Amino acid sequence: MGTRLKLFGTRRTLPNCPLDVNAFPSILLGIATLWCGCYHRSMRIAALDVGDARIGVAVSDELGLTTRGLGVVRRKGGAHDLDAIARLLAPYAPETVVVGLPFNMDGSEGPQAAKVRRFAARLAEHTGLAIDFWDERLTTVEAEEVMRATDVPRRKRRGLVDQVAAAGILRSYLARRS
Repeated sequence: MGTRLKLFGTRRTLPNCPLDVNAFPSILLGIATLWCGCYHRSMRIAALDVGDARIGVAVSDELGLTTRGLGVVRRKGGAHDLDAIARLLAPYAPETVVVGLPFNMDGSEGPQAAKVRRFAARLAEHTGLAIDFWDERLTTVEAEEVMRATDVPRRKRRGLVDQVAAAGILRSYLARRS
């Protein structure tokens, strides 16, 4: 039997926890779960906007509420791209990587989508991470509009657009999941 905690009028039970705590402030829940070893780690999700020249990378927070761009990998091909992405994602330890899939405007998959699927399969094999695909239609256009609206200089936009697009893909994915 787990420990029952009273949080703001509701009772919650922590599995496999030897403590018997009546905790009003939620910080006590965190302390109790860490102490008894029944802490459930939240999972981060990463997103990629894969292009021919660059790959934008973004990651969510542990709760899946916010996203942030991590950077852009300049494509050189082969294992270099996979290693660069793995290095960027390593400190965040995501559970899943969402890869933007470039559908045609009619909803069909074109040759670019096939390239992205092949790249994602190699990434899954290289990193061991789960891969999920998400519609990325018009995310680059939206990213460019956001950067134009926030007065990002034109010369900086090119380097940031893929990162902002990856964050947009991830925001869309997270919004649909909740």
